[in-house]
Amino acid sequence: MTDKKKLSKLIINKSRELGFSFCGIAKCEALDWHRPLLEKWLEKGYQADMAWMEQNNDKRLDPSLLVNGARSVIVLAYNYYQEYPAANDKPLFSRYALGKDYHKVLKDKIYILLEELRSAAGKVEGRVFVDSAPLLERAWAEKAGLGWIGKNSMLINPREGSWFFLGELVIDLELDYTGERIRDYCGSCTKCIDACPTGAITESRTLDSSKCISYLTIEKKGNFSDSERTQLNNYVFGCDICQEICPWNKKAKPTDEKAFSPLSQLLVYKPDDWQKITEDEFSSIFRESPVLRTGYEGFKRNIAAVSELY
Repeated sequence: MTDKKKLSKLIINKSRELGFSFCGIAKCEALDWHRPLLEKWLEKGYQADMAWMEQNNDKRLDPSLLVNGARSVIVLAYNYYQEYPAANDKPLFSRYALGKDYHKVLKDKIYILLEELRSAAGKVEGRVFVDSAPLLERAWAEKAGLGWIGKNSMLINPREGSWFFLGELVIDLELDYTGERIRDYCGSCTKCIDACPTGAITESRTLDSSKCISYLTIEKKGNFSDSERTQLNNYVFGCDICQEICPWNKKAKPTDEKAFSPLSQLLVYKPDDWQKITEDEFSSIFRESPVLRTGYEGFKRNIAAVSELY
């Protein structure tokens, strides 16, 4: 067995020990096939006012511009699914934001993987990414054979659906590459498109961010328009509608990761409780949560919008 085969096997085995559902390894090279898709998306203005999406596009397409001498992209998927029934009397949070911030949870695990690799292979140059750099995560996951990009633009795995986070380790070692791209199994299904209350899924695998509830409740600055205010479907942070309706997610199993267990307030607080929350309380409750991203004023705006529904 060659060194690269041994190292690849070590990576895959260690990733399982760390709790990752899937691990794929792809050759690091420019994703030239994705460039026209990205350019078309930007031309249509689907990035809304997220100006950073218009920058560093060469780096998005070629990780070797992020890591000198990069040879391999290790893509890791971590399940975050948990039962969280919709409630008519409580504001909703996307399942990914119910517990601790996934950025730190996953990064800590991937750094352990990197150190294990260095112990086995000696000096290894690399960087860890978890939704934190201009890297096309779902495109790399697709290239590494972890799934296909569905009509809702989510990466879908045929065994577990789409309820997982992605993280990447880009390194300067050549490895055995797992990837053959899995063919698209969405078929003629349009359930995610039909279920989206804002019409954000405009074309197959294309998302208009300016209409997406996740964008509206997290990234949008300023006040909502009248139509936006009425389309939040009780969500105050993120949205899970297109994943909940996806037939492939019938296979989802609850995560074993205790860090993602829901904060107690998210399960019991009612609109009146959230309306009274102070900035200090907001910072305390969400100190280790992705919800901090929306900021106190943005969160209060979201709560006020959905509270009009009660």
